[in-house]
Amino acid sequence: MLDEYVRVKLGIGQTNSHSDDGPDRTALGERRYRFLVAGYAISSYGTFLNMVALNLFVYETTGRAIAMGLFMAVRLGSGFAAGLTAGTLLARFTAKTVMLWTNVAQAAVMLLLVFAPDGLRTGALVAVSVVVGSCGTLFMVSLRSSIPEMVGADRRGWANSLSITGRSLAMVAGFASAGVVVSLVGYTAAFVVDMATFVICAVPVALLPIAGRGRGKSARPDSEEDSGGRAEQGAAATEKAGRRRMPAAFVALAAAPGLGLMVALRGVDAFGSSSHNAALPIYSTELDASRPAVFVSAFWCLWALGNVVAQQAIQRYAKRTGRSVGALGFGYGTIVMSGAFILAFAGFPLVATGVIALVAGAADGLTEVSYTSHLQTLSADLRGHAFGLSATFENLGFGVGMILVAAALDRYSPLTVVGWSHGAAMVVAVAFLLRVAGLRRGERRGGGDGEGAGAGAGEREPHRGDRDDAEVPGS
Repeated sequence: MLDEYVRVKLGIGQTNSHSDDGPDRTALGERRYRFLVAGYAISSYGTFLNMVALNLFVYETTGRAIAMGLFMAVRLGSGFAAGLTAGTLLARFTAKTVMLWTNVAQAAVMLLLVFAPDGLRTGALVAVSVVVGSCGTLFMVSLRSSIPEMVGADRRGWANSLSITGRSLAMVAGFASAGVVVSLVGYTAAFVVDMATFVICAVPVALLPIAGRGRGKSARPDSEEDSGGRAEQGAAATEKAGRRRMPAAFVALAAAPGLGLMVALRGVDAFGSSSHNAALPIYSTELDASRPAVFVSAFWCLWALGNVVAQQAIQRYAKRTGRSVGALGFGYGTIVMSGAFILAFAGFPLVATGVIALVAGAADGLTEVSYTSHLQTLSADLRGHAFGLSATFENLGFGVGMILVAAALDRYSPLTVVGWSHGAAMVVAVAFLLRVAGLRRGERRGGGDGEGAGAGAGEREPHRGDRDDAEVPGS
């Protein structure tokens, strides 16, 4: 059972536990979460719409192509820095507070851009890149780290699938409509639409139940000493890290052997993702120079379809077996996804490439759910730090990848660049799977009494590489 201290820190007034609150309370929590995901999907649509609109607007404002790269670099750099501070911020403020104000800040900065005079447009663009990059990361970390408390740990797989599905559909809709919106109504209208999506997302966040705010030890209730469990272990680890002056984010990884390699694989995977994102427009132009956007749009639509299908399959699997996909799913999914993206640039017929895009989207959905669900098995005190560090690695991998890939595409073919980039992810994924297999063998030899023996009944430590054994209700 989640203790009151963890509830206060995360800002969730209920745990939605089946045993504690009953079916009605659980249904209420899931209904609120669905509204939250709907708002998140709408704001994601605005984000992806503006990724296109802002890049075009930067080029039109500055007249220099390098400005678009600098704009993206500032955005990714802000996300990188926000990931390092996310855990500390969530230790001081509730997840609801962070999610609410990140939406407010993004809406405010878009309003600033709309009304900025011509002489201040460049400064307003820099402000947008900083705020959107940092607040987007903080919102994502806050949402993912608080899902077990919003819907219950046994429903985290379902909750992750729902949010990923919404974001995938929003990405396709945002990219597909960006050109139409900008062409028909202009940049200002696109910025106003983006601002409105953040306001809409802030509404369900504001309606979340909240118990209060936690600030260090003063927020701990008297009953915490008797509550026990993994949250207390996480707090002890964090305090120990403070004495050693070690960042709490790295303590979160050290607390679970093998988790560090998992986060590193996530960063290498982001590096690989930068390659196909940069290479797709070039490859599409080679296929049809007169209509290069057709192939890109079709590819991402099929990718999103595969992603949605994978989410539905994962939910059905969880309902049928009572298990969620764990670390093994993440490793195998990364290999399949990387291999599919490499094959997408191999020059196969369009029908075969469409099937490959579906497979890439399905594998991408599998890795996203398994990775997120696995990190959510950490104690509440360490979860925010782990997700923050993960976001930092992802932004670093994608940012460095965009720089190196852009340079490499001037000399090598898209297939070569994507092959090397995603090939690196496949190598690390194999190393990760070997690590997981070694941990499982050690667990069997030790009779399951070794690492992680202090976990609560029915829970497994994140480093074990199993399927987390999360019980999922059959109805």
